[in-house]
Amino acid sequence: MDHSAESGNKALRLGRVSLSQHAYHLTFTVSDRAPVFNDLRLGRIVAQCLNSPALIGDASTLAWVLMPDHLHWLVQLGDQVILDKLVRRMKSESARLVNQQRGRAGALWQPGYYDHLIRDDENLRDVARYIVANPLRAGLVRRVGDYPLWDAIWL
Repeated sequence: MDHSAESGNKALRLGRVSLSQHAYHLTFTVSDRAPVFNDLRLGRIVAQCLNSPALIGDASTLAWVLMPDHLHWLVQLGDQVILDKLVRRMKSESARLVNQQRGRAGALWQPGYYDHLIRDDENLRDVARYIVANPLRAGLVRRVGDYPLWDAIWL
């Protein structure tokens, strides 16, 4: 489900739900689809954010891949984390840190994000494999292991 910034809380009313102990596949896109994360230093900053307890609280990062111009993130919410707040914190802090490293200001991420609530009948490992295989499907590498900006708890 894609939700732009203009829809704000309306998006939550129209179908976005935040269910504790459920997993979500989230996608954030870089402003203007700029290939910011071709710079490995900047990608490592986002990678650190994805596993920062200060940012994700009691949520758990299950898998992620940071493509040159977007992020795929498989995250399981805890009992205290609300999806929209988690996304806002992650986008805000990662943008602040990346912009600080680049000596820039302004938006890093496009407004809004895509979310997919993982259903009970979906296999989390299959979703994780799909996520981390993104660089392979995009033709960036010949083997998943050759791509530097990914992780999954099972692989």
